[in-house]
Amino acid sequence: MPGAPVIFFLDSQVCFCYLMAMKQHNVTVQGEQTIVDLQKIQTLLEDNPSWGRTRLSEELCRLWNWRTADGRLKDMACRTLLLKLHRAGILCLPPRKRPSTNGFRNRSLTDVPHETNAICCRLQEILPLNVSPVLQESNELSLFKCLLAKYHYLGFRNTVGENFKYLIRDKNNRPLACLLFGSAAWKCAPRDNFIDGDNHLRGTTLELMTNNTRFLILPWVRISSLASYILARVVKRISTDWESKYAHPIYLLETFVDRSRFRGTCYQAANWTRIGQTQGRTRNDHHNRIEASIKDIYLYPLTRKKRIWPGTPNHP
Repeated sequence: MPGAPVIFFLDSQVCFCYLMAMKQHNVTVQGEQTIVDLQKIQTLLEDNPSWGRTRLSEELCRLWNWRTADGRLKDMACRTLLLKLHRAGILCLPPRKRPSTNGFRNRSLTDVPHETNAICCRLQEILPLNVSPVLQESNELSLFKCLLAKYHYLGFRNTVGENFKYLIRDKNNRPLACLLFGSAAWKCAPRDNFIDGDNHLRGTTLELMTNNTRFLILPWVRISSLASYILARVVKRISTDWESKYAHPIYLLETFVDRSRFRGTCYQAANWTRIGQTQGRTRNDHHNRIEASIKDIYLYPLTRKKRIWPGTPNHP
C-alpha cells in the first residue's frame, strides 16, 4: 500500500524503518537514532565510482559516527543495512569486488585432538578450575570451536558482533566445559518488561547485555554441581573481561533454555531468575509461520547497587 512503512529487521543491534513517502529515514543502532539521507548515499556512489561496498560502509560509519564504545567503526552493521536496502531495490550497490565468504564461515571445523577419558569425581577433587578467556589470537580457539561443534546439540557457528568465549579446565589442565556469550536478543517481551520494572536496570541498552548462547559440559564429565559452580565463577568476571575487550561493561546476562531438552537446573542453582517463556517463534518470523521450541528465559543482573544506568536523564 502506498505510504505504508516497510520494516527491515537486520540483526540484534540494528533495525531500519523505511518510509516510502519520505526522503529522510530513521536508523536505530543500539538505541540511538540517526537520520539517514539516501540521496547522500547515492551521491557518494556517483562521486566515487571506484569505491566498493566495504569502502562505502566505512565512509558512512565515519559520516554518521557509527562506532563501538572502543572507537571501532560499526562496519558490519552498516554493510548489513546497505545490503538490505540493495535487496529491497531501494539502493543500487556496486558489484562485489570479490566473492562473499559467508558460505565458508561455518564449514566443517578442524578436529583438534583432545582427551575423552571419563572424569567422575567430587567437585573438590578437580579444584581450582582454570577459567580461560578464549581470544581471537589464542591457541585455544581451535579447540573451543571443535568441542562445541562436536558435542553441543546446536553445534558452532562463527560469531558476529561482540562476544566472549571461555574454556574451563581442571587443576590437571583437562578440558571440562565451554561457554559462549554473544549478542542479546533484539526483542524479548518478558525481559524487556523485567528491565522496565527494575529501577536499577531501566535504560540498559542491548550492547550492555549479553546472551549465554552456548554452555557445554563435555559429555565424559560427570561432576555434581560443576555447571552451577562454573556459572558462578564466570558471572564474577565477565563484565570486567568484556570491558577489557570492548571498552564497556555488561550489566545483564540472559539465556534461553530449551524446555524439551533441559530443566535449567544449573541456572537456578547459580541464582539466575526465570522470568518467563518464549512464544515458539524466531526473530525472522514476521508472519507467525516459523515454529521453534519454547524456551525458558533466565536473567542474571550483574549488579544491584544503585547507580546511574545508560539512557537515564542523569547519565553522562
